[in-house]
Amino acid sequence: MGDFNVFHTIPWSGSYSIYFFLIGISAAMFFFSALSWYFPEFKEIRLVSDKISFGLLAVSGILLIGDLTQPLRFLNMINPAYLQFSSPLAWGSLDLISFGVVSVLYFYSIHKPVSDEALSRKLAVIGALLGLGLPIYTGFDLTVHQNRPVWNTPLMPVLFVALSFLSGAALAAFIAKGEKLLAMLRTFMLWSAGAVAAMLISLLGTTAYGGSGSELTFMFMTTGSLGVIFIGLGILLGTVAPIGVLLTTYGKQQNGMMAAGGLLLVGGLALRYSILIGGQIVQTYF
Repeated sequence: MGDFNVFHTIPWSGSYSIYFFLIGISAAMFFFSALSWYFPEFKEIRLVSDKISFGLLAVSGILLIGDLTQPLRFLNMINPAYLQFSSPLAWGSLDLISFGVVSVLYFYSIHKPVSDEALSRKLAVIGALLGLGLPIYTGFDLTVHQNRPVWNTPLMPVLFVALSFLSGAALAAFIAKGEKLLAMLRTFMLWSAGAVAAMLISLLGTTAYGGSGSELTFMFMTTGSLGVIFIGLGILLGTVAPIGVLLTTYGKQQNGMMAAGGLLLVGGLALRYSILIGGQIVQTYF
């Protein structure tokens, strides 16, 4: 008599990892399109990269709005009187909307019959800076949670930026043709993957020795079904394996880069998912 059950749920569902994944690629693809105004090697993917960025931004917006219990709450994001500027979500909302506006203007500028090069260059720079803020703010959304293992580390914004460039370069490898551009994208992929690997090692080390809650989180993230996603898909298949491929002669060819890129995309989504769920999984047991 008087017994009751408490069901501890995960407030941030796995669908948010898809949003993090798509918005990061959108920012990176816009960045590559913007680079075309300063590095001629990227000119061949200027239009296609922007189309992909614009499309993924639209899909990301739909996912974000659809996740709200009351979708019309999205209008609060553009209401300055409602925003709490001490929250990274407020700044993230403003950055997302600003990036969307600049993306529309840039898309129109470079696709119209007679483009204004000076205006396009300015929009490219502004959009690239705003786009960089997208993975940064998503990382800050996690790192400000002081009592959540894995999340509460200054690495999160930096890790999300590296994952953004890594996933974007992986996707760009499928549309690039020129040898010089492919070589530059391969360099992007190698350095970004190396940076991600280094940060993951640091993240695992601090989690494994961070107290009882962190140690339990480490156990959940490295064993069981979540361990398969994080260690198996995210680290081994999605980070270590593509680095190995890219370091071979085969990895210097487009087919090899596409194979590595496919693995990196799988790994990028797996890492975001496991980090998102890993920071919340302990609470479901206590």
